[in-house]
Amino acid sequence: MQLPQIHSITKKMLVACVGAFLLLFLLFHMTANLFILRHDDGAWYSAFCHFMGTNWVVKIFEVILLGVVALHILLTLWLVVTNRLARPTRYQQRQRSKTHPGSKLMMWTGILIFAFLVMHFCQFYFVKIGWVKGEYMVEVEKLQTEEVNTLMQYSVQNQMTPADVVAGIESQMAMYADQLSEEEQAEIEANIASLRDAVPVADLIAQGQFSQDRKWIRHLDYSQRQMLKQTMPKCGVEPDFYYMCRELFHNPLMVILYLIAFVALFFHLRHAFPSAFQTLGLNNYKYNTAIEICGQAYTWLITLGFAAVPILVYLGL
Repeated sequence: MQLPQIHSITKKMLVACVGAFLLLFLLFHMTANLFILRHDDGAWYSAFCHFMGTNWVVKIFEVILLGVVALHILLTLWLVVTNRLARPTRYQQRQRSKTHPGSKLMMWTGILIFAFLVMHFCQFYFVKIGWVKGEYMVEVEKLQTEEVNTLMQYSVQNQMTPADVVAGIESQMAMYADQLSEEEQAEIEANIASLRDAVPVADLIAQGQFSQDRKWIRHLDYSQRQMLKQTMPKCGVEPDFYYMCRELFHNPLMVILYLIAFVALFFHLRHAFPSAFQTLGLNNYKYNTAIEICGQAYTWLITLGFAAVPILVYLGL
């Protein structure tokens, strides 16, 4: 097995640099997740997800982030494999090592975190890119075309469903068809066809579950998403991550799995933070204690911040 020949310290420095970038992202992600705990019907969190999903700069950063995660995994595996190949024969007599216990757990906690990421991506990110079905939402304003507004107005005035409104217009046209010219009939038929196409959207608005500010229609299922994609491709249907998170963390099994992943993350970060400083040559006996304290504070902050969401949502807080 031939791997590119790069000095071990170089690979370690690459892992440290990539890991430092991910440490910053975790702080950002954890802070955003805390919006879920606000009792505002998801207004803040949905606005955050909308911005993250529609801003082109964020989309570019998202691709970079996924590449960084993949690079971190590949570099770590590369480092482990090359270290193994460098010493194919194990020591006959095991000796006590002065290595920090967290270092010995890095590979195993890394495997647990990778397994968690696969599950997490299936539950959220793959929903966003359309690989997995989920729950969705759409801005009401983007559904209010002239045809939809006309249907809604007649429905309210006559206390009829949108479909009944169209059926009534069709029956009236049939009654007066003989009195209309061919041009007039063609124009009316085209208008009726437009109204008929707008019926599913008008029904959705009439029966939809609105956000508190009535800006969004929430809790759409996959079939409703497909209907909107076909009838109004520019309406911008988005995953309803707030609702999906709330539903997910009402499941005790999911809460337990997430907490196990956060425990693994704790031990991974506990060693990764000071290790990055050491690998990059930024440690010094004068401020090693400060680095250790900052590492512990950061690790507890990230772990407790992430764990607070599933625990408090499950408890109904």
